[in-house]
Amino acid sequence: MSFSMDSFKLDGKIALVTGASYGIGFAIASALADAGATIVFNDRSQESVEKGMAAYKEAGIKAYGYVADVTNEAAVNDLVAKVKEDVGTIDILVNNAGIIKRMPMMEMSAEDFRQVIDVDLNGPFIVAKAVLPGMIEKGHGKIINICSMMSELGRETVSGYAAAKGGLKMLTKNICSEFGEANIQCNGIGPGYIATPQTAPLREKQADGSRHPFDQFIIAKTPAARWGESADLQGPAVFLASPASDFVNGHILYVDGGILAYIGKQP
Repeated sequence: MSFSMDSFKLDGKIALVTGASYGIGFAIASALADAGATIVFNDRSQESVEKGMAAYKEAGIKAYGYVADVTNEAAVNDLVAKVKEDVGTIDILVNNAGIIKRMPMMEMSAEDFRQVIDVDLNGPFIVAKAVLPGMIEKGHGKIINICSMMSELGRETVSGYAAAKGGLKMLTKNICSEFGEANIQCNGIGPGYIATPQTAPLREKQADGSRHPFDQFIIAKTPAARWGESADLQGPAVFLASPASDFVNGHILYVDGGILAYIGKQP
């Protein structure tokens, strides 16, 4: 089979991107739309869905927004059924919805730990389980799990998040193992440190003109010597959602500017 740039096209595909009202999820969904996919997204509140719908409209993207909590299996099953009725069977799933609670492990309650695991690990399991029957029936499907560098590394204050994202890496490999024969590819994207409004305070110049200490830390650890942008995740997402990646399965693509390859600058 000869290569064609058409293999990156997503025309006629329906993509569900969870929690994609803003941020990384919105950037990925926008790229999938530019490649030809029809976008469906969910969020936990009507207000968030409406904000997302307004953002897609402003970007010139026709999207379908629904209220659903990814940790609620009945709600997710209802969501997938409603999408099938309103739009069609889901071809592409991006498990983007996630939370992080930053605190030392000794200060983290079991309840807080469980909540992070519930959203960041149980959620992707629940949504993947809901879309897999339709993908099997169609004879193809793409699942992209938004992992993290914490799928590979530990760091102070993120015990729940690291545990969840490490588990998500292995769930990715297991979905590949169990459903590869059904022509379903499940891969992950592991973003590095991405410049978002939430991280803006960590990148502000100090009063003396120097970088914020955390900014210095990230730049020193990143061979690219910069923070990533949401746009840096768009090409990888289109690739993993498209026929161009049909023989790529169970892989985590780290989009981190080289952090995981690098020991860091000598002090």
